[in-house]
Amino acid sequence: MPDYFAHESSYIDDGAVIGRGTRIWHFCHILPGAVIGERCNLGQNVVVMGGVRLGNNVKVQNNVSIYEGVVLEDDVFCGPSCVFTNVTNPRSHVPRKSEFQQTLVRRGASIGANATIVCGATLGEYCFIGAGAVVRGDVPAYALMVGVPARRIGWMCQCGVPLRLQDGSGACGACGAGYREEGGRLRQIAPPAQHG
Repeated sequence: MPDYFAHESSYIDDGAVIGRGTRIWHFCHILPGAVIGERCNLGQNVVVMGGVRLGNNVKVQNNVSIYEGVVLEDDVFCGPSCVFTNVTNPRSHVPRKSEFQQTLVRRGASIGANATIVCGATLGEYCFIGAGAVVRGDVPAYALMVGVPARRIGWMCQCGVPLRLQDGSGACGACGAGYREEGGRLRQIAPPAQHG
């Protein structure tokens, strides 16, 4: 008896590895060689190809295909109909499987609805990709990215609230975590405040 839930309309192929407490909803297909962590949630019509790795507590909303070469670390959120690619120059008549490029989405990153992530990029920890954005390269940790092509318009706290920095530093207005910007990068310098 599996220790995960899969809706009866989904296909889980032999050779797929699925962690405890994961939920797989209507019309999904998990292919051989896919590795899905614990406590993940895959919405309706999600495809996970062989060679894909999902960490723990990953949320994948409806209508997302995760192709070979994509790695999602723990706590990643993929909004509805977001898109991953794995080849930069596809042609129907030219085989390119040997040219698949890796896309790495670091812990806690969020990808908005209908955003496109062009292969070969690394999305930094807790970055936030706005709905409909097209990401064509690496994204720094905590960056708030919007537009086509995506550009950084600010920074996001680990808790998902936009940050307001003064003179390159500041604290999140929601959770109290402290941050400092140096050389176009942001780092956390104080943890969220403890509320008791």
